[in-house]
Amino acid sequence: MKAFPEPNFDPNAPHAIASKKLAKLVWAMVKPYKKWLIIIFLAMAMETLMSLATPWPLKIIIDNVIGHHPLPGWLSWMDKVFSRENRIGFAAVAAISVIAMSALGSLASYIDNYFTESVAQYVSNDLRRRIYHHLQRLSLTYYDTHQTGKLLSTLTSDVSTIQDFAASTMMNILVDLLTIVGMLGIMFYLNPGFTMVAIVVTPFLLFFVARFKKAMKKATHEVRLDQSHMLAVLQQGLESIRAVNAFGRQQLEEDKLKKVSLETVGAALKARKVKSALSPIITITIALCTALVLWKGTDLVLKNAMTVGSLTVFLWYMNKFFSPVQDLAKMTSNIAQATVALERIQSILDTEILIVEREDAIAPDKFSGSIYFDRVSFAYDPESPVLKDISLEIFAGQRIGICGPTGCGKSTIVSLIARFYDPTSGRVLIDGKDIANFTIDGLRGQIGYVLQDTALFYGSVKENIAYGRPEATDEEIVEAAKLANAHEFISRMPHGYDTLVGERGVTLSGGQKQRLGIARAVVRNSPILILDEPTAALDPEAEKIVMEALENLMEGRTVITIAHRLSTISDADKIFVIRDGNIYEQGTHDELIAKEGMYADLYAVQANSHHTAHKIIS
Repeated sequence: MKAFPEPNFDPNAPHAIASKKLAKLVWAMVKPYKKWLIIIFLAMAMETLMSLATPWPLKIIIDNVIGHHPLPGWLSWMDKVFSRENRIGFAAVAAISVIAMSALGSLASYIDNYFTESVAQYVSNDLRRRIYHHLQRLSLTYYDTHQTGKLLSTLTSDVSTIQDFAASTMMNILVDLLTIVGMLGIMFYLNPGFTMVAIVVTPFLLFFVARFKKAMKKATHEVRLDQSHMLAVLQQGLESIRAVNAFGRQQLEEDKLKKVSLETVGAALKARKVKSALSPIITITIALCTALVLWKGTDLVLKNAMTVGSLTVFLWYMNKFFSPVQDLAKMTSNIAQATVALERIQSILDTEILIVEREDAIAPDKFSGSIYFDRVSFAYDPESPVLKDISLEIFAGQRIGICGPTGCGKSTIVSLIARFYDPTSGRVLIDGKDIANFTIDGLRGQIGYVLQDTALFYGSVKENIAYGRPEATDEEIVEAAKLANAHEFISRMPHGYDTLVGERGVTLSGGQKQRLGIARAVVRNSPILILDEPTAALDPEAEKIVMEALENLMEGRTVITIAHRLSTISDADKIFVIRDGNIYEQGTHDELIAKEGMYADLYAVQANSHHTAHKIIS
């Protein structure tokens, strides 16, 4: 079930369609904060009004105090308050109005800055959670073909880019637009002819900026792509730091980083080169327009057709009128970055490799544990099927072994039971019911796992065990650890169950990690248990301890064990031998040995290897 409705986004779609989808995403992001947006708009309007009024006190001083020109009609009331001889009173009012306008403008600026930052923070929080929510519900097929580092780059850098854009750039654009509308009216009032100069030039500047934006967006896309590659290399190198040190490949990893880092530098410099070319062109164009107004305006002042104050105010407005165009040129890089970030985010949100939960899905009752594969086929790639029309039955409470060569489809079978993937064709049934009719959480909540490499998280031992069932009590956690043969070594730790486990469990031995994984499965108390080569990476002594713990765990459950070491499934009720995506053999250990087929050959090879190794050790 999708928690958020998402538009289908195609990065290769026509520009208009892509822009429409991005606009929908932006609206969905800001819609919950409409009231705050109204406050922001009103504050911006007040800030703009105060900005437009800023030069008028100076005009009054120049024209009406120093120049003795009559006051404008809307200020004629001041003649009744101050005598014509008391011009200093006019100056005092003008000075006080400067302070008042500054105070009101500053208050409005504070309000719009605070609420804009609030909206930006909450939008980025919502967006980050929305992306993570979507990623959590994607099929594992998606992660088979995408690097984690690049996904992290989108979750962090791209969301941060959107936040910065919403907090500053977008607000500046809105203020500039309001300012342009207000200034046009005032400039027409002061001198329509000069105003037409600005109006005629502006479309050419905007067209130039629009053309420039495409080049900037392309350059920015290359920068973000290279940054994602760099993060992926860094993550891979740091996650594999033990292997890097063990094989002495530090220089190789540094060379990888050097290559992608230099590519990032090159892309960033290319983007800066494009960005730097725009500002001088805009500045020179504006200077030419300003020079024309200054030259013609001076002529009008000398002919008494225009006052000095009016020319001063008009030049101020003209400079401010073109300022938004300059700002737009400077913000083109930010706009391009935000657009690219939105597209990268949208491409994740529109990914439909989902395990779909039906609208009428039900939470299953407590499973008995019978499982049936009804002519199931599966393929990661349509041209290379992994499972081919498999049918198999597992009765409740049975212990099942699955073995076969690497890549034959063993792990895929158990992945289909938990709906990490869905079959290409066929059905998987539990207790006679199609698992596609169950809620995903309800299904997976009744399946326990012990994997070959138990995934431990940075936190306490207690928290790692309780990961199987967060509501478990301390007593249940301790009991689970005892059943997993883990209580003894946990008790010897410096802080017992509160001892911190290093990231990915690096502070524990392989056997200790597996026993914590078993304890996690015990506390979950699931009727179906999947063991994915749980002892493959352990030495014989650790394997013995872990197998004892597994015996405690398997009691009364349906158990499916994927095994590389056939000795671990020799007492299974039934063993399925998988080869080339098919069930090649099935039966008990003794029946398969008697057949003298593939299983018997594998078992003989492993038995001889174990015997030889034992002789060497002895």
